[in-house]
Amino acid sequence: MNTYIEVEPGIELFVQDTGSGEPIVFIPGFTFTTEVFSEQVRHFSTSHRTIVIDPRSHGRSTMTVHGNDYVTHGTDLQKVLKKLNVENPTLVGWSFGCLTVWEYIRQFGSDGIKSIVLIDMPPKSLSVQQDQEWVEGPLDDMAAAYTNYLRNPKGQRDFISAYATGVMVQRDLKDDELEWIVEQSLKTPYYIAANLFSSGLFSDYRVEATESSESIPTLYVVAEHWAEAAVSSLNKLAPKASVEVLGGHLMFWEYGEKFNKIVEEFLEGNR
Repeated sequence: MNTYIEVEPGIELFVQDTGSGEPIVFIPGFTFTTEVFSEQVRHFSTSHRTIVIDPRSHGRSTMTVHGNDYVTHGTDLQKVLKKLNVENPTLVGWSFGCLTVWEYIRQFGSDGIKSIVLIDMPPKSLSVQQDQEWVEGPLDDMAAAYTNYLRNPKGQRDFISAYATGVMVQRDLKDDELEWIVEQSLKTPYYIAANLFSSGLFSDYRVEATESSESIPTLYVVAEHWAEAAVSSLNKLAPKASVEVLGGHLMFWEYGEKFNKIVEEFLEGNR
């Protein structure tokens, strides 16, 4: 079932709600849409109520100049879950979608959440101690991405194309696959993408990452290219969390069967 949920006057979020059973809710990352989780919907909807959300200004949700930050995205998530009468869900965030999960926990606590799966996102994006912490990347590189790329549509296309081929996927992408990935991102206008990018980079959810892993079952799935830093950081920050390493940033798309098995085993272990 596809539906639209109004989270504030004039702003609707597109939601895909499929299957029945214990709920699992997928939240895509920066400028991406429900479509990236098609393999997860196919797999998990046979045994779970499987919900995927287009965050505001993503995909088929309303494009708006208001609320393009992860504080608002956390509030939006709570409204969607309430409207759909979702109880005791597993929340699955990918990339900046993890920020939405942590922001939800910051605002509403972890009571009523069964478990969380966090796909390839450090709880703090930037640090002056970048060589000692798991972060998105060097400060200068992140600043350059914002100032040099997310200033016009061509820059956004170039940024996502380079990120897709260099970080997201390990194999060589076919032309139509790369085009699809780029088109996913371009559904969010560049000037909104810039807002989301800066909001994400300046976030710090280390407290929520620690506290949530203490109170609810937590799984991190991290990409191979920064696994050493990620695992080391998570062992200190969230020692009770489970950590798995797989593929690149878009590993659940490239290695769907392996990823689904990892998540399925995690869910089975926490019934």
